[in-house]
Amino acid sequence: MSKNRVPKNPLKAKIHEIIFEAETPIGKIFDVSLLIAILLSVLIVMLESVVPINRKYGELLVILDWVITVLFTIEYVLRIYAVRKPWRYIFSFYGLVDFLSIIPTYLSVFVPGSHYLTTIRMLRLLRIFRVLKLTKYLVESQTLVIAIGRSRRKITVFLGAVLIIIFIVGSMMYFIEGIIAGNERFSNIPEAMYWAIVTVTTVGYGDITPITPLGKFFSAMLMILAYGVLAVPTGIVSAELVQTQREELHPTLACEGCGREGHADDAEYCKYCGEEL
Repeated sequence: MSKNRVPKNPLKAKIHEIIFEAETPIGKIFDVSLLIAILLSVLIVMLESVVPINRKYGELLVILDWVITVLFTIEYVLRIYAVRKPWRYIFSFYGLVDFLSIIPTYLSVFVPGSHYLTTIRMLRLLRIFRVLKLTKYLVESQTLVIAIGRSRRKITVFLGAVLIIIFIVGSMMYFIEGIIAGNERFSNIPEAMYWAIVTVTTVGYGDITPITPLGKFFSAMLMILAYGVLAVPTGIVSAELVQTQREELHPTLACEGCGREGHADDAEYCKYCGEEL
């Protein structure tokens, strides 16, 4: 250990062990209890949406929902306290999920019904792979997340190009169908862009269709282009997956600095915040 390194806070270290480490007995108990609470909270929200049950047990369900939300809030605060670089955890994937899972209940005080959005807590069940020691599944999920993260710049550039194409084609179709042919469905450029998005994603609702030969020609060209558009992001992510799979990941090692996982087996420092592992 470096002489200049600040000694660990025993309380923080213990909380970190309980909350972030699933390989310890107490950590596993905590995570299993957390998973049960998540399932229970989602069940409560589902039951609240059933009118007969809500009429009979509505008050009890609301109380249980608030109790679980308060417990999740305490857990969220402890997670922030336990890491040395709180902002790294707060803006990480799991940090955002943990935050979004408690906000809807508090928001329901001002916006009635918004507590039903707490079903986002189901995303927290992704930790089940870590808790149940399904290492192979956890490593594969981490590999996929890392590959998508590394592809984000290329995909952003690609989506930017697609949006430009959609805007240009939408404007052309508005001119051809809306202005020249008087097609009421292409009443403005946003409507035409909506048609272009539906077409380029191969969804094809059919609620807006061109009627002129030129409009149909542009539609056909856009449909053909759509097949290539769908293939590009797949190729980008696949290439990053191949690269990421060459790395050996430690499935349950959580950084004490930011709380993030997905480190290589031989890593000595966190690749996200630089904290010593």
